[in-house]
Amino acid sequence: MTTPVSVWARDLLMGVRFAVAGGRPGWARTTLTAIGVGLGVTLLLFAASAPGIHAKRDARAEAREPVWYEELEPGSDTFRYESLDTTYHGEHVRGYLLQPDAGQNTTATPPPGLTAFPAAGEMLVSPALQRLLDASGGELLRERLAEWDVAGTIGDAGLLSPGELAFYAGTDSIGGTEHDNRSDSFGRGNPSIPLHPTLILLILVICVVLLMPVAVFIATAVRFGGERRDQRLAALRLIGADRRSTRRIAAGEALAGAVLGLAVGVGLFFVLRPFATRVDIDGLSAFPSDIAPSPPLTLLILAAVPLSAVVVALFALRNVAIEPLGVVREAVPRPRRLWWRLVPAALGLLLLLPLAGSYATGGEGAQEIQAGVGIVLILIGATAFLPWLVERCVAAFRGGPVSWQLAVRRLQLGSGPASRAVSGITVAVAGAIALQMLFGGVRSEETTETGQDPQRAQVRVFSSGMDYGAGTGMISELAGVQDVEQIFGTYSGYAVRPEDRAGMGDRTAPEVVVADCATLRQMAALTECADGDAFLATAPDLSATSAYLPLPAPGDTVDLSVNIDGTARYGRQPELWTVPDDIQEVTSLSSPTGSWAHGILATPAALDGSRIGSGFTEALIRLAPEDRADTVERLRTVIFGLPERPSLWEMRTERTSEEFAAIQRGLLAGSIAVLALIGASMIVSQLEQLRERKRLLAALVAFGTKRSTLGISVLWQTAVPVVLGLAVASFAGTVLGVVLMRMVRLEVTDWFGFLPMAAAGLVVIVVVTLASMPLLWRLMRPEGLRTE
Repeated sequence: MTTPVSVWARDLLMGVRFAVAGGRPGWARTTLTAIGVGLGVTLLLFAASAPGIHAKRDARAEAREPVWYEELEPGSDTFRYESLDTTYHGEHVRGYLLQPDAGQNTTATPPPGLTAFPAAGEMLVSPALQRLLDASGGELLRERLAEWDVAGTIGDAGLLSPGELAFYAGTDSIGGTEHDNRSDSFGRGNPSIPLHPTLILLILVICVVLLMPVAVFIATAVRFGGERRDQRLAALRLIGADRRSTRRIAAGEALAGAVLGLAVGVGLFFVLRPFATRVDIDGLSAFPSDIAPSPPLTLLILAAVPLSAVVVALFALRNVAIEPLGVVREAVPRPRRLWWRLVPAALGLLLLLPLAGSYATGGEGAQEIQAGVGIVLILIGATAFLPWLVERCVAAFRGGPVSWQLAVRRLQLGSGPASRAVSGITVAVAGAIALQMLFGGVRSEETTETGQDPQRAQVRVFSSGMDYGAGTGMISELAGVQDVEQIFGTYSGYAVRPEDRAGMGDRTAPEVVVADCATLRQMAALTECADGDAFLATAPDLSATSAYLPLPAPGDTVDLSVNIDGTARYGRQPELWTVPDDIQEVTSLSSPTGSWAHGILATPAALDGSRIGSGFTEALIRLAPEDRADTVERLRTVIFGLPERPSLWEMRTERTSEEFAAIQRGLLAGSIAVLALIGASMIVSQLEQLRERKRLLAALVAFGTKRSTLGISVLWQTAVPVVLGLAVASFAGTVLGVVLMRMVRLEVTDWFGFLPMAAAGLVVIVVVTLASMPLLWRLMRPEGLRTE
């Protein structure tokens, strides 16, 4: 027989009345539930805003890119532009030089965020760049941009985020170099590059790991105040309510707390959203206008939270017999069953194992759903297993100090609330361990060895198209920078015998490098060297040079005006040079960049570098160990603004892809939010448990129990479930991590990924205990023995 909707509505409304009109205890319980649910809803709303934030960032990025034309005649609506990006202490600074072809009479539309093109000698900067320039740590950047006066700021429409460093500088001296272009509008759409399947899996795991603890916490929050509620329901049975009605009334109380929690969550969302501009986590920030939850996801949250509250409340009472004279829960509970708690994890493994090896070739939509469901089921299995483990372990504990016995006895009488309180930690840690293992494997895939040797040189400056005078001048200026210990500068091109051009095929021309002896010693094994010497360098691994033309012999004539493929360089006449008869044959050494020279190495007196013309200038720089970061910025200032736009790299043994780095930043931001929520959830749960036991605590103190003993017992009550939860999470996370890595054909590289998260769990124990101490001390007063 089905229950009419009107009966359901009546009982649910009665439960709502008990929640909001139950006096001070009822309001305290409902408030705690609302706070707990509200914290989770707030985080869910921010998570639901992520797709919109990403889409709006992409739209602004496309809208501000100049439309590129291969050829465009100048007009009143056209402008020249040139990228002038730089880096400052690891932060990317986006810059553009702009020059309208019609000057101040231009009709061209300025870039988004600007009302007009900046005049020559002026620049418009982002608010974040303005703050950096005004700060005490921005001296070196102010020196770099001193050519322009700040005339205003860029509006939000021209920035990816509030923390972006960007500027538009006006000039009247852009002139026909290979680095400048002409356009008549902004809004070039860049084709999106699909992510590697491994990275897609990584993002999928991150989403599941970050959001599941929120769902667990909401389910825990709606069960606050269980013992007081059961006593009230027993009173209802005494006046004639049947068992089904009491359960529906209990669901109504949970529904009231959930609805109030929705209101609290939505309110917190709108309160916190304006402060989004002040939050910058590893370069990630957003404008308040970007933070708008997706309407479908918002409706899902608004519907799912109250519905889950009702379902959880009914589920919590499934094994509770509420009678007119009491609640059977107060008797010895029936031991929890194990078999059904293992089913979700087993189903999750059955879903993930068939994907082993196949996901690396590219996951389709169905595979991504299958992987997501499998991950969720394994994490649910870990959460479901924890209450059984806590119950079995605490049942076996005997003896010990008074504080330990008090904590153990409390857990033996009812371990459910304590287990539920740490379920969020279990899910988060298990997922984080799997992520740590997957990150370790993906990092090896997304990281490439550079072959560079940062011990010999820490900075590389490179430019193409410089003439010899400009190149040597730049090297000299770099050598004069403060805290530069040594610099190895080269000017290079290619050399081909005229008779070899016709038969080059796919082979490349040998190099010709002009440098001093100190630099040449970094490139080849030289027994002796003096200005005027020249060398023929051959890489020791001949297979690495098989794609090159044979080296010229002493006395051969070579052409220095060619490209790498032997073709004539644009606008150049043949520049013939005769290889000296006394040229020495030497073996190449690996340079600090990891490259091997194969060709002619000459000192300036042996070969005038100006004969190469528009070659490649490279400077490898060794820095003093003190203040290297500032020294790098001084080097950037030297090369900034040079017409050839030299590039500067800090030497590293390995480099990681930008996509992987972006995912790492997103994980960091989400992890901080979830860890904060977990800490808050445990504090709220602990306060709720203490509030329900205030009479017992006051009675223990009245009989002579030390306050410090009770405080330590609270620590044990928190620590035991958390430690067991961390053990479950470590096992489940390791299993999940191994399965995920098999899916994308990666080897396990980190078996100890659980250690950082275990340490985080211990920190949570301390924080929760300290936060609950003030309330514990207050509840231990004699006033706690009063009753009504």
